[in-house]
Amino acid sequence: MNFKIGKNKSKTLSIFLVAVLVITELLLLMPNVKTFAQSGKTKIIIHYAKTPNSDLKWNMWLWTDKNDESKFEFNGKDEFGKVCVAEFDGALNKLGFIVRTDEWRKDTVDDRFIEKFNNGVGEVWLKGGDTKVYYSLAEASAGGSKLAAVPPIAIGKTSEFIVAKLDEMNSISIETNIAFPFTAKGNEGIIVKSDGQILTVKKVTSDEVITGITTVAKIELSENVNLGKKITVSKLGFPEKEVVLGDVMKSASFEKMFYYEGTDLGNTYSKDKTSFRVWAPTATEVKLVTYKKWNDKIGIDSSMKKGEKGTWTFDLNGDQKDVFYTYKVNIEGVWTEAVDPYARSVSANGDKGAVIDLKGTDPEIWNPGEKPNFTNLNDAIIYELHVRDFSIDKNSGMENKGKFLAFTEKGTKGTDGKRTGVDYIKDLGVTHVELMPIFDYASVDETSSKAQYNWGYNPKNYNAPEGSYSTDPYNPSVRVKELKQAVQSLHDNGLRVNMDVVYNHMYSSNDSNFNKLVPGYYFRYDKDGTATNESGFGNTIASENAMARKFIVDSVMYWAKEYNLDGFRFDLMGLLDINTMTEIRKKLSSLDPSILIMGEGLDMGTTLLSDAKATQKNASKMPGISLFNDIIRDGIKGSVLDAKAKGFVNGKSYEETKIEKGIVGGIDYSNDIKTWGKISPLQSVNYVETHDNNTLWDKLLLTNPKDDNEIRLKMHKLADSIILTSQGIPFFQAGQEFLRTKGGNSNSYKSNDTVNKLDWTLKSKNIDTVNYFKGLIKLRKEHPAFKMNSAEMIKQNLKFLKSPQNVVAYEISHNANMDTWSDIVVAFNANREDVTIKLSKSCTWNIVVDGEKSGVKTIKQFKGDSLVVPALSSIVIYDGSENVFTTLPFWIYTVLILCGVTYLILFLKGRKQSLE
Repeated sequence: MNFKIGKNKSKTLSIFLVAVLVITELLLLMPNVKTFAQSGKTKIIIHYAKTPNSDLKWNMWLWTDKNDESKFEFNGKDEFGKVCVAEFDGALNKLGFIVRTDEWRKDTVDDRFIEKFNNGVGEVWLKGGDTKVYYSLAEASAGGSKLAAVPPIAIGKTSEFIVAKLDEMNSISIETNIAFPFTAKGNEGIIVKSDGQILTVKKVTSDEVITGITTVAKIELSENVNLGKKITVSKLGFPEKEVVLGDVMKSASFEKMFYYEGTDLGNTYSKDKTSFRVWAPTATEVKLVTYKKWNDKIGIDSSMKKGEKGTWTFDLNGDQKDVFYTYKVNIEGVWTEAVDPYARSVSANGDKGAVIDLKGTDPEIWNPGEKPNFTNLNDAIIYELHVRDFSIDKNSGMENKGKFLAFTEKGTKGTDGKRTGVDYIKDLGVTHVELMPIFDYASVDETSSKAQYNWGYNPKNYNAPEGSYSTDPYNPSVRVKELKQAVQSLHDNGLRVNMDVVYNHMYSSNDSNFNKLVPGYYFRYDKDGTATNESGFGNTIASENAMARKFIVDSVMYWAKEYNLDGFRFDLMGLLDINTMTEIRKKLSSLDPSILIMGEGLDMGTTLLSDAKATQKNASKMPGISLFNDIIRDGIKGSVLDAKAKGFVNGKSYEETKIEKGIVGGIDYSNDIKTWGKISPLQSVNYVETHDNNTLWDKLLLTNPKDDNEIRLKMHKLADSIILTSQGIPFFQAGQEFLRTKGGNSNSYKSNDTVNKLDWTLKSKNIDTVNYFKGLIKLRKEHPAFKMNSAEMIKQNLKFLKSPQNVVAYEISHNANMDTWSDIVVAFNANREDVTIKLSKSCTWNIVVDGEKSGVKTIKQFKGDSLVVPALSSIVIYDGSENVFTTLPFWIYTVLILCGVTYLILFLKGRKQSLE
């Protein structure tokens, strides 16, 4: 179809249509204007034309000069766009507004205002991304904007497709910079080609046709396209444009065609042959490249065969152990080379995959079917540790400094002749050691002998161990074997092992193996095709895509099985989707239900729908998955976003409710004490310090510079005791128990060893705090009242006591969770003076924790119903007045009674028989 009009006629037509719309709008509003002028109210009407390529869920945030602010949804639609209508009491002279999403992504940066009102009505027109506030439709429509109510047909400008993307295997979305005529009766003159061959257009539709013209449309083809070919779209007056991969990667048609369920991705080794399978559905040709040495520049190419569901396969005969390999893929005529994402080990610096005999990497003592005893998930006490930090200190007493093998060393001692290393951690009493990233990560040169450091949250090869932690990064089997040795040693010492995993982003998306093999699939993108930066690292893994989800699930299961791991901590878990996380929980539970899953549940992303994200808000949808509780963290010590912000222990008032929310394990305890809805206590990971941000000791130095160390030490102990007596799962950074410091460095991810090392001399200097920590751990482990399994049990047995300001006190009664202590009282006093609280009864009380000592042994006793809590201290007491029988839990009474009744019946029966 050829549509041409003269320049002057075009302009006249546009002006005429705009005028008609304006007059119509005014006529419709006139009856209402008078009403609002007389009603004493102000009516706000906001017309908003969003950017066409944006699918964000916009709403309005409005506020008056009386600080009356609230969210308003768009509740209507007109030819210009969405419409929001709101009413306010009184006559307004000014109203502020922000166009934003629920995650506070703003359409424009600055706050804007409505400052013109007519008879009680303030009406404006807004255009997506445009900061100007328009007070008439004509003004908003002027200037030839594609967002105007009537998209102009501009002659004399360069017509072009600004968007052409494949959304389904047979569906293409287009957007033009210049409006074109639309009849909905044919193909609108649109031509689609595949490598130059014309494809049949079945129909063209548009939801944004105004007066017979549009700038957006959807093209439906009669057949699926071939992703390995170049797809183009053209139209008379619009130059040909290549179609890029859009939402097709997430589409049902793509998943149906290319989802591969098999378990043989990667390489499958045997002495007779090694089989290779890689998923590359958009490639037209794939080659396996093998290398003899880790740094060879030229390898041997072998053409792979096209297999099912977008996979490519090749069998390499003979024993290929320690052979290095990559894949070359041809996509639209461009060759790229990538490491196998499923590779179990890699070359030094991870630029080639490696074939290894996994059975040959098993240590001499390797018991993959055995783990330290562990029953309930919330029995865990987690100790976060960086492999290099653990042993690199010259005073660590360990020989394999910075290596996996440091965890295998026994009998290591510090300068004080006391335990260090694994012996020390075992003696401390924690249940789980959590290793910060141990997969192969970028930014550390494994071939260099120079001191280098990184936390490791920049993944390069997910399924291979990090080479800088091995004694020989050039031998691909060594890193695997030595990590297994470390795990086995920790298990032998009664310590379970968690792995910190980072499936939310990679070191680089463009250069990643994923993107080289299947461009555009594994990462999230904005509508304009740029990689999303939800993670803060310039890219985010699209876990919602079926094969991306499969990789994550497969990878976690591989680590759990091959390395006999006991738990996983998901970095920025809120960027992953709920379905991925629940599938991981299901698979791990089938393997071993005692395996822990926890993650950071902050809502940082805008791409996924709110109810699809694995965030704190959606915790109730993810039973069996724990989330870090930043409410109790910030409540205890102050916000981590402000280094000098205070919390409960260091001088801020009115933080008691935040502490109580943590004490009950984040459950929905009452109207005021609740966090993430209907959750179980095991879903709350309580902590005050982790590798991120300042250590607790450094935070106290910043918030309380005028206090002396003695006062800050009391604050530290108070914080530690809150964490270890709260319901849920306690979590600590290694060295927290001996006042670890990083010299005020709040982000030491690449700082040197001086900043990051575990300074074992601090353990000696602060042995009293270590022992205090050990006592709290012993208390928690021996008394199940601090580890109740359900929200119902906590609500039945834990009651908060009336307390003075800056004090939190509670009682756990009824031999809760079959505890041997019938009634326990815990109190935290953040004041600078002693306080007295009223107890629920008068009896003899045993004190087991105070500001100086902690444990399960009685420090001293007192009688009465008043408890004095020393300044800046914690105290734990229990009812010690009962005799041995009254201290027994109810279930023991039941057993004793049943045994007695049974004995009596048998006795009487026997006597009767003897008389007969």
